Amino acid sequence: MSVVKSIELVLPKDAVYLAGSSIKGQVVLTLNSTLVDPIVKVELVGRGYVEWNEEIGASRDYSRDVICNNKADYVHKTKTFPVEDNWLSAGSRTFDFHFNLPPRLPSTFTSKIGHIFYFVQASCMGREHILAKKRRYLLVQGTSSDFHAENPLQNPLFVEAEKKISYNCCSQGTICLQIQMEKNTFTPGERVIFTTEINNQTSKCIRTVIFALYAHVQYEGFTPNAERRSRVDSSELLRQEANTQITPFNTTKIVSTFHLPPVLPVSGGTQDSAIMNTHYELVSTVHLPWSLTSVKVKVPIIITRAPVDSDACGLLDGSSVTVSLDHQN
Repeated sequence: MSVVKSIELVLPKDAVYLAGSSIKGQVVLTLNSTLVDPIVKVELVGRGYVEWNEEIGASRDYSRDVICNNKADYVHKTKTFPVEDNWLSAGSRTFDFHFNLPPRLPSTFTSKIGHIFYFVQASCMGREHILAKKRRYLLVQGTSSDFHAENPLQNPLFVEAEKKISYNCCSQGTICLQIQMEKNTFTPGERVIFTTEINNQTSKCIRTVIFALYAHVQYEGFTPNAERRSRVDSSELLRQEANTQITPFNTTKIVSTFHLPPVLPVSGGTQDSAIMNTHYELVSTVHLPWSLTSVKVKVPIIITRAPVDSDACGLLDGSSVTVSLDHQN
């Protein structure tokens, strides 16, 4: 029978931690029997990693795939708990701990190419052997180094796209697509409200309008020969589809709302996130199957987050949702 019955980490459930805030918790260690010369410790770790395959020499007579990768260490802190008289008797005991996150960190993130993750790990060792350990992953929201507490009010945005449409061999018309927003800068967890106006100057009916929020992530890596490479992947974070009947030579307005996830990479990344940076784009699309074309209007979206106040704990309410980006062709 093992000396250690169990080791547990007690942390707030579904918490989202702001960069620069404090993490407070407990390690609960339960022993079946006496343990001599124990080492009980807890660690805070944050790392990032990207990797992808890239073809080189495509313009020559030969080509081959190489692996491009990169990694980053964001935080590694350790607290070893003092043990009186260097022995612990059977039973349970609780060790309190707290860590301060660095003020500039990238957000928790995962995709097919890259990962940024944070965890707290408790362990108990005896005579240089690990007897038990427990790991809990954390949701960390990065902050914007260029955020100003007194941001001026943003001016409303208006973006328009107009396209001439040909159909039925010789018929022509135009479709005008507009997006109006009160602002285009948001924080994670906020609502994005926008109005789309579709002016259908054709003799055909428009039945579907699609709204999507895209994340464009640029990954930075190196080949085995230390040559710098970058790759951009786009993915769809949020999507809505409006089934409507926009009759010929008519105009329709659609008001839409997106609820942003509680954790998102800030736009442009952070100074300490050299392996990737992210930009966002809101896209409204009108598909026209009868003309084999579509009309799109795009609005850049800025995701930001204020640094944690010195008087605030920086602990946010959130759900156990990590930013997950799946590649879109």
